[in-house]
Amino acid sequence: MNKRNILTINNLSVKIDDEIIIDNLCMSINQGEIHAIMGKNGSGKSTLAKVIAGHPNYNIIQGSIIFNDKEINHVNPEKRSQEGIFLAFQYPVEINGVSNADFLRLAYNAQQRANNKPELDPLSFFELVSQKVQSIEMDSSFLARNVNEGFSGGEKKKNEILQMNILNSKLAILDETDSGLDIDALKIVANNINNFKTASKSIILITHYERLLNYIVPDYIHIMENGKLIHTGNATIAKQLEKYGYESIKANV
Repeated sequence: MNKRNILTINNLSVKIDDEIIIDNLCMSINQGEIHAIMGKNGSGKSTLAKVIAGHPNYNIIQGSIIFNDKEINHVNPEKRSQEGIFLAFQYPVEINGVSNADFLRLAYNAQQRANNKPELDPLSFFELVSQKVQSIEMDSSFLARNVNEGFSGGEKKKNEILQMNILNSKLAILDETDSGLDIDALKIVANNINNFKTASKSIILITHYERLLNYIVPDYIHIMENGKLIHTGNATIAKQLEKYGYESIKANV
């Protein structure tokens, strides 16, 4: 059975101010696949994630982003989210004065409304979110706290996974989700990511380290440098990088 394509990036070049930071990049992801993107700091990994999600500071000067058979180059971030793209940020922001529960419910209901599905009242939503909170082993008191305010790095990352599970998107882009996690939290987050992926959902993992990929085995690993994907291979690349570094990959390109 042929897999259905969910994301295609064709000859994409992107600049901010006058600097080109994504350079003629091509990528294709099918439903049910996990793709990992690795590379040194400054290689363009986080930029690519933001561009796919529709960050307004980046200017596409060439190429196209096709999501679910539609070009989304000029689609705003809210619409991309409603269409099924989720981005977990490398550095999640704090939102003062907004409780986690309210933030999640409003985001969930906005998604439901956009897709002509029924919204949930606060009590019904609390029942839903309480189940999700248990799966990532977060204390339910986090729901009453302001979004990410006073959270540790690991708690912020868990909160991003909670958002991913609530919004139930078609493509989850996870930018350094393993950052700041101890080994127990890493296993919990990895388990949730593995459970999130289905035959119709896909995941992009952005990471520096093999340790996350010991728990989540990607279908493909892409190596990024200077805004380009310079090499694509299977999950074994991560072990090669851990042992020999990025120069070992470049030597064989």
